[in-house]
Amino acid sequence: MSTAEAPHTLTASPVLELQLDCRSEAVGPARHLATAFLEQLEPAVEKDAREAVILVVSELVTNAVRHAGGRACALRLRAGPESVVVDVHDSSPALPRPRTPDVTGEGGGFGWSMVCRIATVVKVNRESAGKTVTAIIPRLGHGSS
Repeated sequence: MSTAEAPHTLTASPVLELQLDCRSEAVGPARHLATAFLEQLEPAVEKDAREAVILVVSELVTNAVRHAGGRACALRLRAGPESVVVDVHDSSPALPRPRTPDVTGEGGGFGWSMVCRIATVVKVNRESAGKTVTAIIPRLGHGSS
């Protein structure tokens, strides 16, 4: 009988898909379900990367709620061996754009630039019914070697 260790593989379902009401109340559940999704992945996603994914989910869902003007949006997370992909779809064809941050804390303006700094890839695909924003976050945290 061999005592060799089996190679690490993704044992949890590597995809999470959620349809969300496009209201501010959707952000909390999206963060919670994304956290649960990340916690079940094997091998584990490093802490810095988990926090980055949760922040990106929060910002992209918040942007869909605030700026898309639709009734529904969708979140999809996909986990691969090297990265986690966050997709947020909404019904607005308007592309995200950087805004001047409101330092009084009332008007936002920080989210899109933050997502662009955190993710290694950010892209926006226009579709017949809106757009999908995709952000790719490495599974290894920034402090890893």
